[in-house]
Amino acid sequence: MKKLKWITTLVGLMMIIAFTSACGIKSDITIGTQTYTETKIIAEIYKALIEDQTDLKVDIIPDLASSSLVINAMKKNDVQISTLYTGEIFNNHFPISGTKDRAEVLKEAQEGFQEYFGFTWMNPLGFENTYAFTVRQDLAETNGYTKISDVKKDMANMKLGVDTTWLERSTDGYPAFSKAYDIKFGQIFPMEISLVYSAVANEQVDIVLAYSTDSRLKAYELQTLQDDKQFFPPYDASPVLRSDLLKEHPEIQDAITPIIGKLDADTMISLNYQVDIEKKSEREVAIAYLKEQGLLKS
Repeated sequence: MKKLKWITTLVGLMMIIAFTSACGIKSDITIGTQTYTETKIIAEIYKALIEDQTDLKVDIIPDLASSSLVINAMKKNDVQISTLYTGEIFNNHFPISGTKDRAEVLKEAQEGFQEYFGFTWMNPLGFENTYAFTVRQDLAETNGYTKISDVKKDMANMKLGVDTTWLERSTDGYPAFSKAYDIKFGQIFPMEISLVYSAVANEQVDIVLAYSTDSRLKAYELQTLQDDKQFFPPYDASPVLRSDLLKEHPEIQDAITPIIGKLDADTMISLNYQVDIEKKSEREVAIAYLKEQGLLKS
């Protein structure tokens, strides 16, 4: 496992070197993104705001394999800005209390990444991307499902479709979930996470564990259920920047601040949908959103 992690990190660093070499002209700032769509859209939002409101030039390195690789690239100053999620603190970067309280997790992320990494963790953008139990909208309306606890009365007759690996995780997987909610579904169908959306939409299963900002929630008209017992840790998205960059260029934080708190989950799902389903570019979607919000000067 350690060897595989080392190889993944090496490949990621080679991608960064190749990218920066290919660019020729060095930018003032480099933004790193993970492989999934929303981080690429948000990177384009940062880029557009910074270049619109400052004299700085920005490059984006997409498809870094993991948040840990993004963090390592920021530590090495190959990347200066990224989007990270507050639940990242549970990945053993530094000592934490283990609380799942949203405000406390944010506070620990902001304090810990400043102390141990020299990163400024800004306030959340307005959405989180976490696990979410999801059903068809018609099923939710018929049975009055709005939160996870609502399905308990029907659990014996429900078929659950779920990511295979989640079933096996003892601390935050199905065993712990079942105990926390006192829910045991009648049948469980392990599958790849990419298959759960079509499985529930086609009524092969009744409920699935999905990601809360996935564009397929909109494409398949699915409804997520509130985690009313707060079983899953919060994963609020925030801009994260090297603090030395902000010391040199405080105008960057001023440029990004207008979108803090503006990107709620429905907005993020819609932006992801435009890229994933309608096949627009991340840049196109980001610029259109910022213009719609009146956040670009030019």
